[in-house]
Amino acid sequence: MNIIGRVTKDAQVRTLSNSRQVVNFSVAINDSYRNKAGERIEQTTYFDCAYWLNSKVANILTKGTLVELTGRVSARGWTGNNGEVYAGLNFNTSQIKTHGGGKKSETVQATTGTTTNKPENDLPF
Repeated sequence: MNIIGRVTKDAQVRTLSNSRQVVNFSVAINDSYRNKAGERIEQTTYFDCAYWLNSKVANILTKGTLVELTGRVSARGWTGNNGEVYAGLNFNTSQIKTHGGGKKSETVQATTGTTTNKPENDLPF
C-alpha cells in the first residue's frame, strides 16, 4: 500500500535491547469531500510509522516534509489509564520517497549516510 502525507514532527530513532534501531515518525493525510448537502468536509488521518532498514533516514524526516510511503497498514486498540478506549493506525514502512518541505537546506542520502549542502541556484549546466 502507498500513502502520501506530511511528517507531523521530526522523526526519532530508538535503539532496542537487541541493538536494533527503528525510526519512528507520524504522518498526516488530508482528504476532503462534499456531503449530500454540498458542504465540503475536511478529514485528517494520522499514521504512526516505523522504518527498520536504515536509521539515517531520520535526518530527512523532519516536520512538514511531504513523503510517499510504501508498506503495510495495521490497526491497534488500547485502553488508556482513564478507562477510555482508543484506536490508531500503524504503517510499517518499507520504502520512503520525499517530495519536499521540511528542512530544505539539507539533502541527505539515507543509503550512503552522506550529507551535502547545495545552493539552490547551483545548476549542473
